[in-house]
Amino acid sequence: MTRKPEPAPPPPPYFNLDPERAATRLGDSIDTTRFAKAAAFAARGRQDLAKKGYAPDGKKRLRKFSTWEVCRYLLPVAPAHFRRVLRQNPDLPQGEGSGGTKWFTLEEVLRLRAHLADEGLATKQYRPYRPKGVSAKITAVANFKGGVGKTSTAAHLAMAAALDGYRVLVIDLDSQGSMTSILGGEVPDEWMTVFPLIAKDYVRYLDDENRVRAARGQPPLPLDETLSEARTRTARDVIQTTHWPNIDLIGAQLNLYWAEFQIPVWRMQARGWPLWDGLSNFLNDEGLLDTYDVVILDTPPALGYLTINALAAADILLVPLGASFLEFDSTGRFFDMLYSTFASIEAGENAARRAAGLEEVRFEWDVVRALLTRYDANQQGDLANVIQAYFGDLMSSHRQEFTALVGQAGEQVNGIYEADYRDFNRETYTRGREAFDRTYAEFKELLIGCWWRDQQMLRAEKEERHGAQKAG
Repeated sequence: MTRKPEPAPPPPPYFNLDPERAATRLGDSIDTTRFAKAAAFAARGRQDLAKKGYAPDGKKRLRKFSTWEVCRYLLPVAPAHFRRVLRQNPDLPQGEGSGGTKWFTLEEVLRLRAHLADEGLATKQYRPYRPKGVSAKITAVANFKGGVGKTSTAAHLAMAAALDGYRVLVIDLDSQGSMTSILGGEVPDEWMTVFPLIAKDYVRYLDDENRVRAARGQPPLPLDETLSEARTRTARDVIQTTHWPNIDLIGAQLNLYWAEFQIPVWRMQARGWPLWDGLSNFLNDEGLLDTYDVVILDTPPALGYLTINALAAADILLVPLGASFLEFDSTGRFFDMLYSTFASIEAGENAARRAAGLEEVRFEWDVVRALLTRYDANQQGDLANVIQAYFGDLMSSHRQEFTALVGQAGEQVNGIYEADYRDFNRETYTRGREAFDRTYAEFKELLIGCWWRDQQMLRAEKEERHGAQKAG
């Protein structure tokens, strides 16, 4: 029996294209008004999509947590003991629902956490560790390559820390405002972003400089309307609450991008202004490092002036990347640019400082870690091992897998910690949550390790002062 020859495969789709037909599909030429139309439609769509899952009044609300979740993920207490505590203390939040499963708001969980910390076993850590006398830790999540999971990582760390009982301030420095959307923030203009606070830092420098100029009989450096307005602003003016009771937000929107143009103009007008300190100065000066436990900075995908401010302020630097050659290569270049940028600042500043007998500028971070995100163990294991080998001790040991839970939660503009486990099968929920729980566990270990080391340094300094006083 003669076999029929198999039909030849069709040619590739880029063969034999007709130029005339291609021209008919171009449409009219595009002018700038078409961009405005596209932006308007996108803005409308963004609002519609961002509000998926919102309450009927248009507000974003955090879901409630079941007894199973409270005892499994939020508080170190067995279900039977938890129910016994509720029965013995009717003034405590009792939750909603009947039978063995009750549902609690996070505010109620925080009240229950406080009660257990005061009345429960001393061997259990109901409140998360933060020693007295140490400041909040500032964490920047940065990489100048887009799409590596910066915002997702920052958001989930903030939410996990909040569930753990920490007070969190999130600062969105990306003018795209994705973090602001996730946290339900409303930012009408740049005056509700970090822009006026960095401008205020510049004004303070001008005030100091003008006092010197006045003593020399020189005319003052002028303040325009923007700077005069910034002088009156405080961090409290731009911080907004979110649907998470212990997460506050300084949001972002498109106009924040103008800071990238304005900051270098200010620097040109006053070359002595340390532009990289604007963010850290208001966090310190306005007491925010005492008000909050953790400050998380979500940076834009570029090493611009806002990112430089974030990196200079940070105690902990997390650098997300995927397990691909391009992202590995880009991240290596990111580290190279970090070195070039901050070494250049140090060299330029310290030459003048040495001549004036001043303390030199030195940038240091408590810890830096590169974090693999969107990891596929079936396809990326070999390359992940190579990346681990080259980055060495800068590499986080946990590889954050992409799961179905991440994708489905993202469709609702939510984090996985906001997802209701009843919308998934238990295995999908548990596996998806575990990927971020392990990321948070590694972050928390860095966090508490930094605090412990700070505490030991404070004790050593105190003992040294005490010894010097006794000797004197």
